[in-house]
Amino acid sequence: MRAQVLVLAKQPVPGRVKTRLCPPCTPEQAAAVAYAAIEDTLDAVDRSTAQWRTLVADGTMTPRPQWRVVPQTTGALDVRLAHAFTRTAQPGTATLLIGMDTPQATPALLDEASRAVGDADAALGLAEDGGWWALALRDPAHAELLRGIPTSQPDTGVRTLRRLRDNGLRVAELPVLRDVDTADDAVEVARHCPDGRFAVAVRECLG
Repeated sequence: MRAQVLVLAKQPVPGRVKTRLCPPCTPEQAAAVAYAAIEDTLDAVDRSTAQWRTLVADGTMTPRPQWRVVPQTTGALDVRLAHAFTRTAQPGTATLLIGMDTPQATPALLDEASRAVGDADAALGLAEDGGWWALALRDPAHAELLRGIPTSQPDTGVRTLRRLRDNGLRVAELPVLRDVDTADDAVEVARHCPDGRFAVAVRECLG
């Protein structure tokens, strides 16, 4: 099945990204960590088998070769997530959306998520903090089900899974990953991707 990958990301401007890393990071260091996380995530997508790659950007971001950039809409995160799917939908193409907070996600894991909707309607990767890090939809129109689900809550992932299943979707569950929100998160995630830009940035900023 044809698949595209969307990366939802915010322009890494000091004071606007990864503010929960401050302290111990300075705003400039937090932005450097965010930039590295984005770059590692884009690298993983580039090495995946996705036919199309789209950066869904909050702010001004320059596309890589073979990528397109579309702006995020305004509003709450549930609205922006649903819009990202429907704005980029292509006929007969499954869509996988990930964020910029899981730089440890590998190309193989992204391909696993995309392949999962060959047999299911959706694939959801829960995050350790209660949210989710990846959602693949065979039909991107089903992203409208995300509207109204509170985000950044301890039960966001469970609510999302329940909403999808309550509406008749068969949902495959992906591995649980840890998001990068705090300094402790950053250090732990860097252990799982020691050779990437993210790990280098974390070592430089957090020791």
